Amino acid sequence: MPTPEIRRRIARRLDELVARCRAEPPGSVANLYASGRGYYPPQEAGPEREEFAISVATVDGERYDAGDADVAFALQSLSKVFAYGLALADHGRDAVLSRVGVEPSGDAFNSLRFDERHLRPYNPMVNAGALVTSELIAGDGQAGALERAVALQRAFAGREDLAVDEATLEAEMATADRNRGTAYLMRSAGMLHGDVDATIERYLAQCSVHVTAGDLAVMGASLADGGRNPMTGEQVLPRRRARDVLSVMLTCGMYDYAGHWAFDVGLPAKSGVSGGILMVVPGKVGVGVLSRGLDAYGNSVRGTSVCRELSDRLGLHVFATEAEDAVLATGEPAEG
Repeated sequence: MPTPEIRRRIARRLDELVARCRAEPPGSVANLYASGRGYYPPQEAGPEREEFAISVATVDGERYDAGDADVAFALQSLSKVFAYGLALADHGRDAVLSRVGVEPSGDAFNSLRFDERHLRPYNPMVNAGALVTSELIAGDGQAGALERAVALQRAFAGREDLAVDEATLEAEMATADRNRGTAYLMRSAGMLHGDVDATIERYLAQCSVHVTAGDLAVMGASLADGGRNPMTGEQVLPRRRARDVLSVMLTCGMYDYAGHWAFDVGLPAKSGVSGGILMVVPGKVGVGVLSRGLDAYGNSVRGTSVCRELSDRLGLHVFATEAEDAVLATGEPAEG
């Protein structure tokens, strides 16, 4: 366990990082309708240009927060991580792989292109793939399946009060035409099997759960520790399924910026259009970042900058050599 001095040093470095990144332009917080790339409700883009938070949770049960770490925001596409994990736990990797692939799409998150060779969505981190994993979640009817999905989010965060925000869900449903079109197209091709409206509502309800950067950090730490929540000690996802989720996050989690992310940052991550980024350092920590301003790919501008700096300064890239690697608990940057 880190000493009080090391805790203070880590907290000070996070505060410095927040202060430095606040001075950078946050990116566009206008909704994505203007660029033709997205569909999300305007209130999710929000006027909150200066809300900014960084949280880090370790596999040893430590948590460090800086900035607006208690501000709640919708999970949006971050929910895809946990829906995919639950689908894997329910059906196993081969059955899920037969319905949704694991290849980067190279397209925007709401693309209408599919893997025509295998007649499935490219991966579960794009909207088409998330619709499939939402349909795959087992449960007693629509309500039972949704409750299981939200219950897994609660278990990952270690918070029993996480719930679907009805105002967010209502706004999502009112602007879901592209998702509906995607779902009907997929059902016509045999990629979806059930009721389209039920699948859309289940998917958007998972997206409408509100969390904080601190929650994201704990969720990430749970993935980092092989599916075990380090705060509660609960094994919330089988270890092998956690590994599968992290693998897809590394290659597909950052929309059509995923290849550059893997090259530059080199860590499993997932972003959402509400400004959140969840990053995982396997075996070590989870990182949660909130900054509403988005880049052209739909990723948080400040969040991307923070994750890149953490990876560089601490030598956390998955392919870093032993000489580059740094132990996070020391609070010291890697040399060279």
